[in-house]
Amino acid sequence: MEIGKLSSHRLKETVLSKITSHRDDILVDSAIGEDSAIVDFGDQILAISSDPITGAGKRAGYLAVHIACNDIVATGAKPIGLQVVLLLPEKITDNEIKEIMTEIDQTSKEINVQILGGHTEVLSHVDKPIIIITAIGKADKNNYVPTSGAKLNDDIIITKGLGIEGAFILANDYSKVLIEKGVSQETINKARSYDKYLSVLKEGLKSAEIGVNSMHDITEGGLIGALDEVSRASGLGFQININKGAIPDVVSEITGKLNIDPYSLISSGSLLITTNKSDELIEALNDIGIESYKIGKMIKNRRIINNGKELKDINWDGKDSLWKFIEQNKK
Repeated sequence: MEIGKLSSHRLKETVLSKITSHRDDILVDSAIGEDSAIVDFGDQILAISSDPITGAGKRAGYLAVHIACNDIVATGAKPIGLQVVLLLPEKITDNEIKEIMTEIDQTSKEINVQILGGHTEVLSHVDKPIIIITAIGKADKNNYVPTSGAKLNDDIIITKGLGIEGAFILANDYSKVLIEKGVSQETINKARSYDKYLSVLKEGLKSAEIGVNSMHDITEGGLIGALDEVSRASGLGFQININKGAIPDVVSEITGKLNIDPYSLISSGSLLITTNKSDELIEALNDIGIESYKIGKMIKNRRIINNGKELKDINWDGKDSLWKFIEQNKK
């Protein structure tokens, strides 16, 4: 089986179709495109989501916290706590474990989230640390935002730009390869500074406050993966026209030199939003220092169209550009 997330079709057939237990107090449960479950607690809801970090080496603890919390924020909820699972290789040292936990703790403090507990174990068949974080958050019951909430004729907004996380990981873990391929040291340094862009906390909470219809954190599979998942969740399609500004120059240089598709590159830190209040939203995001781009509109048929041409990747296979690169450049 290929490395990476299961395709939407395979996930539905092998995993989701086997879930038969349901409760009335679960408002959003396991479904394609829904990264967080929503539990009814009267006037408030609990949002809960789990994510692993497997494709990154350096700054893995930092990434793990933000990626898990981003899924919570994409529901309009504010993250409050984390459960941390560490699956560790035999050769790891106590100091290396301390470094991972210190990074997780410091990152949690920065966004006012508490580590609640978890599990730590050393396994013989793990060759590098795997970090799995379950995040929980809360929101008023009338303010949560499901991925499936996208509406016909909604405008599609993305924040910050595509490929931010992918460029950050490549610059930190594969700098020698980037230099060999002709990527400038200046570009590598800029990509390493992208850590400050990896949280969607500010734009997610502001978007929920304004009242958008749908939000989705752009993670594995990049924009194509996110569009596919929102499309399946909402039963709608997309007409998109991605302007050059939506791909930062740093990402463009790195993906161009490495022959990586920027549209399917992991992009945590960029939030996909659908709304009928796009002008108000773009202005509000700009006021809090978040750049955003209108890249298209929700349409009736479940397809993705870019500049008048239907994209071949509509049936996304779950494969991220980063994973393809890692497989070709195994250390």
